[in-house]
Amino acid sequence: MLITVSSTHTLRPGTLWVLLLLCIPAALASKCPQQCVCDQIQLTVTCVNRNLTQVPPAVDEITVKLDLRGNDIQELPTGAFKHTPYLTHLSLQRCNIRRVKEGAFRGLGRLVFLNLANNNVDILYQESFDGLSSLKQLMIDRNRVEEIQPGAFSQLGFLNLLSLTHNHLVYIPNMAFQGLQNIKWLRLSHNSLNYLDTEAFAGLLTLTRLSLDHNGLQLPELTRLEMSYNPMAYLGEEVVSMAKLTHLLLDHMSLQDMSSTAVKKSPSLIHLDISYNQLRVVQPFFESSPKLARLNLAGNPIYCNCYLRPLREWSIRSKVKLLGTCGGPAHLSGENLQAVYPAELRCQSQEAMLKAELEESARMTPPPTLKPEDKVKCPANCVCEADTHHSSCENRAHTKVPRGFSPDTRLLDLRGNNFHYIPSNSFPGVAHVVSLHLQRCKITEVEGGAFSGMKGLIYLYLSENDLTSLSPDVFKGLPQLTYLHLEKNRFTGFPKGAFKLVPSLLALRLENNSIAKLEPDILTGAEGLRALYLTGNVIDHVSPGALDQAGDLDALHLGANRLSEVPTEALSKAGNLRDLRLSGNPIRWVGPNAFRPLGGMSQTSLAGLGPGLRSLFLEGNQLEEVPNLHPLTFLEVINLADNPLMCDCPLLPLRMWIEKVNLKVRATCANPPELRGRKVKDVHVFRACPGGESLPAPPTVTPKPAKAPGATKPKPIRSLLTSPSLQPLLSFPARCCSLKFHPCPGLLLCSAPCCIRH
Repeated sequence: MLITVSSTHTLRPGTLWVLLLLCIPAALASKCPQQCVCDQIQLTVTCVNRNLTQVPPAVDEITVKLDLRGNDIQELPTGAFKHTPYLTHLSLQRCNIRRVKEGAFRGLGRLVFLNLANNNVDILYQESFDGLSSLKQLMIDRNRVEEIQPGAFSQLGFLNLLSLTHNHLVYIPNMAFQGLQNIKWLRLSHNSLNYLDTEAFAGLLTLTRLSLDHNGLQLPELTRLEMSYNPMAYLGEEVVSMAKLTHLLLDHMSLQDMSSTAVKKSPSLIHLDISYNQLRVVQPFFESSPKLARLNLAGNPIYCNCYLRPLREWSIRSKVKLLGTCGGPAHLSGENLQAVYPAELRCQSQEAMLKAELEESARMTPPPTLKPEDKVKCPANCVCEADTHHSSCENRAHTKVPRGFSPDTRLLDLRGNNFHYIPSNSFPGVAHVVSLHLQRCKITEVEGGAFSGMKGLIYLYLSENDLTSLSPDVFKGLPQLTYLHLEKNRFTGFPKGAFKLVPSLLALRLENNSIAKLEPDILTGAEGLRALYLTGNVIDHVSPGALDQAGDLDALHLGANRLSEVPTEALSKAGNLRDLRLSGNPIRWVGPNAFRPLGGMSQTSLAGLGPGLRSLFLEGNQLEEVPNLHPLTFLEVINLADNPLMCDCPLLPLRMWIEKVNLKVRATCANPPELRGRKVKDVHVFRACPGGESLPAPPTVTPKPAKAPGATKPKPIRSLLTSPSLQPLLSFPARCCSLKFHPCPGLLLCSAPCCIRH
């Protein structure tokens, strides 16, 4: 458009700007590729399933999100995205990409999310990801990657998550992941790994989670594992599984709890060092460690009461040396664990315990005696350790957040105080804190910017408070926040809008609140979320679109709520879901296509869950029938307990499936009455159903000796059929005309499976 202005006329101020603005919509529209849909407000371009063979060159320069899923691009050339330098999110799944040439992403310095899943990439070249200096999440799942060239990730200094599951990796060379200075989670599951070089994971100083399941790894010679000085807060079930491991070092971490089965699969363990953590109670894991001779608990605030007695009795019986001292109660504080006898480990009455806790919280702990060069900054009525970088003001009756902690503090424990309100900028000067504990602080409000400046925070615990809502900018200044705990508060609605400023959030825990509904777009800003825990709320409705933003959701726990049906539409974007829990809901029936939106795999009610699902928890519901489970080929855990299962022909697919899988399936019959309480696997009614002939026959039973003469003769078949007590069983519809007798006495059924009668 050409604008001319006569020299004899003077434009009023602003007129020219109006004319220029009128030109902008046409200009923007012209930059949208013909095959795509462009949103000029959100600055997004979507070109899904358009048979594109190359990245469309006409995409507007200011685009921030580009979705190219389901095309036929095959190769990404050097500088493929040089015309869109402002991209922050790029989706390239299912594009038949075979090669990513060196420098393909050069110029995308603002990109934070890149998804290359479900392609055919086989080699990651040295400069494949050159230029992605701001990238936080990189997905390369379900490709054919069999080689990682040295330096392939050297430019990804801000990457938090790297996912390479379901590829063809056989081994990991030394320094394969060099350059990943901020990596938190590395996923290598479902490859063919059978060898790791000695320095395969060297340099990954920030790594908190490594997934190596479903590979061919064997570490028969590994006897010593050192995991010291990692910011791990919890040690999960069977997390250490090494048959010949003898020495395990987990000292100077951030452990507050560990599962009782954490080292169950390491039966050769002799020396376990979990010193200088935050353990108050030690779970009775020792039954699975018969060879353990030395357990180091020094530097933990171990509470020497009745909960410690099993451990102490075991250490005496098995001659295990315990290192460490009691952190309480007052009369045992400072005592060596080895010198305390089980009879002294008692639990007081509730009143006495409360009194002791009040006395302990009111008593000011004297600062430790340190050499001048070892002195560390520490607020009054707190304890700070220079060597572990841990600072604690736990249960000290503080009413305001203390200030003056050392800038080197990594773990800050403030639980059990009386803050009520957390104002903005409450934590100045502690930018390196990794784990912040604010449980049980009676907090009712957290002001926006309360955590400003805590750039290194990964774990934030706000559990067991009185929060009912969250300000939209409450988490401002937390770019690395990965794990957020909000369980056991007073939320009645989902804190929508509070996660826009936490791009690294992977796990959100909101269990045991009072959330009633999940409204649309509740996860705006949390696009990278992998785990959402909502167990123990009162959710009775999940709106369509509630979970749309979290397309990579891996775990969703909705147990112990009030759902009466599977939230089918809400799961429409959860195609990567692997752990779905619906236990303890009043779900009476799982209908056809209930899970179809998760992937669209078959016509049955579990359609769409796909073979990748590993765990399915449906216990404690009202299910009489169970959908077809045959597509779930990777299922590892299933629980159908406490459902009123009807053991007749409609349940035959479950019985057939149980026969084929090597899993312990908790499923018992509730009906008919004569089978109540029996395991589904142990009843033989299913052999008489059409298609059930291949099931194993019941075990041969040795016939009892014949009764003495005079015993009642068996009634003939005719008399059985005409017996008044059986008349209700014989009132079949006209189509059920062909009666059969089942091998089990007293079981009568017709040829149609819908007409079974007992």
